[in-house]
Amino acid sequence: MKMKGRIAVMLLFFTAIAMSAAAWGQDIKARMRDRLPAIVVLKKAGVVGEDNQGYLVVRKSTDKKSLVDAENRDRRLIYTAIARKQNTTPELVGQRRALQIAQKADPGTWIQDAGGRWRQK
Repeated sequence: MKMKGRIAVMLLFFTAIAMSAAAWGQDIKARMRDRLPAIVVLKKAGVVGEDNQGYLVVRKSTDKKSLVDAENRDRRLIYTAIARKQNTTPELVGQRRALQIAQKADPGTWIQDAGGRWRQK
C-alpha cells in the first residue's frame, strides 16, 4: 500500500474511533439525563447524598439502590475519561466534581465535606 493509502486508512480508523467515542459519551449523558428526575427526588427525601469523591451514597434504606449504582458507574466512566484527557486520576476528577456538586446543590441536600462529615446544605 502506498503512503497516501496508508494515511487515508489511518485517518478513517481514527475518525471511526472518534465518532464511536462521541456516541459513547452521548449514551452516558442520555442515561444520566433520564435518571436525573428520580435522583433529585431521592436527594430531596434525604435518601441519598453526595459524597466528597463525586458519587452518590445511599443514606436511608431504599429500593432504588440499582439506580444509584448505575449513576455512580456512569460518573466513574466520565471521571476516567476526563482524567485521561487531563493527565490526572479519576479520583482527583471526582473530588473536584464533588466540590462543584456541593456548591450547586439544592438546600436540604446531604453533602459530605472533605473531612468525611455529613451535613445538610
